[in-house]
Amino acid sequence: MLIIIGYVVISISVFGGFALAGGHLASLWQPVEVLMIAGGAIGAFVVGNSGKAIKATLSALPSVFAGSKYDKALYMELLILLYSILGKVKKNGIMSIEGDVDEPQNSAIFQKHPKILNDHHIMEFITDYLRLMVGGNLNSMEIENLMDSELETHHQEGEVPIHTVAKLGDGLPAFGIVAAVMGVVHTMESVSLPPAELGILIAAALVGTFLGILLAYGFVSPLSGKLEHQLHESSKLLECIKITLLANLNGYSPVLAVEFGRKVLFSTERPSFVELETQIKENKV
Repeated sequence: MLIIIGYVVISISVFGGFALAGGHLASLWQPVEVLMIAGGAIGAFVVGNSGKAIKATLSALPSVFAGSKYDKALYMELLILLYSILGKVKKNGIMSIEGDVDEPQNSAIFQKHPKILNDHHIMEFITDYLRLMVGGNLNSMEIENLMDSELETHHQEGEVPIHTVAKLGDGLPAFGIVAAVMGVVHTMESVSLPPAELGILIAAALVGTFLGILLAYGFVSPLSGKLEHQLHESSKLLECIKITLLANLNGYSPVLAVEFGRKVLFSTERPSFVELETQIKENKV
């Protein structure tokens, strides 16, 4: 929603300002210029990226137009879920969660937390490391190293659409210049026309430069920043899981383990100590 609002503000400011200055908006409608800029940029995007990168970018872009799912409610649900699992381990032993891990869809613990259960990536991260804990063949340091490697891989994969969109935005002004040069070439071919008509052709050519810069810095490049922010949020959630499980592996009680996890969250979404404690007490009832 914020992206749509931003786009509206940009459009009103730029085109509205042009109109207030006495410009004619109809003169900015140059479909041939748009074709050259958009077509060139899309072609360069296809040439400069692998099929995997293109697919990752196209899959990631729709998410930027939705609101962030990483809010306080999600983090609270995650912490309570981790507390419930670790509490069961403390009470009944590590093997008691084997069924929950193998079939989380049928687990009473996971079913209480649908936001987590319905997120494939979060569930995969949690259950994979709980399985390693159930196996009992790895110590906390080995599991931590494995978690760090997976988080690094997650970050590298998340950076792919960020870089592709950023490069696409960087190239748009150049394609705007290409369109403008082509317009100038067409103008020079028509030098025998009256000055009034030549002026129209020159104006159309300059629109190419204008559109390239506007699309780059007003519409496309900001999306890479949004994707980067989303990557940091998703990485932070996985980091919270990592810290909580490692704290438990190092001998801390479930209550302290989830407190460790709470402390790594961003302050804007982090539940307070009292809020988490209250939810834990309610969960015990």
